[in-house]
Amino acid sequence: MLSILIPTYNYKILPLVSEIHKQASSAKIEFEIICIDDASPSFVTENEIINSLINSRYEVLDSNIGRSKIRNLLAKKARYDWLLFLDADVLPINKYYISEYIKHIDIEEKVVYGGILYQKEEPEKSKILRWTYGKSREALTCEIRNKNPYLSFLTLNFLIRKSVFEKVAFNETIPNLRHEDTLFSYNLMQKKIKIEHINNPVYHLGLDNFNIAIKKEHEALLALKHLIDHQLIEADYLRISKLMSKIKDFKLLFAISFFFKKAQLSLLKNLSGKSPSLFIYDLYRLGYLCNLENK
Repeated sequence: MLSILIPTYNYKILPLVSEIHKQASSAKIEFEIICIDDASPSFVTENEIINSLINSRYEVLDSNIGRSKIRNLLAKKARYDWLLFLDADVLPINKYYISEYIKHIDIEEKVVYGGILYQKEEPEKSKILRWTYGKSREALTCEIRNKNPYLSFLTLNFLIRKSVFEKVAFNETIPNLRHEDTLFSYNLMQKKIKIEHINNPVYHLGLDNFNIAIKKEHEALLALKHLIDHQLIEADYLRISKLMSKIKDFKLLFAISFFFKKAQLSLLKNLSGKSPSLFIYDLYRLGYLCNLENK
């Protein structure tokens, strides 16, 4: 019935797998849990305990293949008709997580997204930016997500029929930077495949510190530019690239890029503080993207 697929890199996933295994066993369904490690240097010994669990296996790749390829590989290895993808750094919020997804397994070709939450406790200062952004922009209610189903979709907690995945797999030709989920949702939209949003969230535990968060954002913006430049998505699909496109049309690209270079350190000072402004964060991201486009 259900193949539970977890890509991982340098993360201890035994707590996640143990909880998922317990829930799937209690639901009395046919299931398998497949974890593929993208050539991690750490946590391999701890994660190998997964192989002692019934219907579960943990494999380590010889070399790193990236986020898109590893998800496609997991799907190829899956034996059941429904695939549940989970990121390594999440944990179900309640003990009915698997049972809730089972309710939505039917004959329809669709994707089901359960959502994400962040823990209420404020993290250490170095992780506040990522926590603030996640709570405001990612941890959306089911009602809000259903108003914009494709852009509200994240690939860290979703159920998909295998026949759908075979039509819209992850693109392996794009750079392994970020935004593979954006392209995936865009392709689902093009194929008119329904994304059903439900209230079945997981906690996102793997908060990045400030330096890593900014580095990943730079990579994400470079990846976004690649998707647009290679006509893999329309610039109007995302708000930030739509704004950049308008700035370019009004021939203001150089001015915005110049402003960004002058203001970059001041913007970063706010973002690295105890109360980062998401408005400043949006300005920073837009300036960085315009600067990339202006080169």
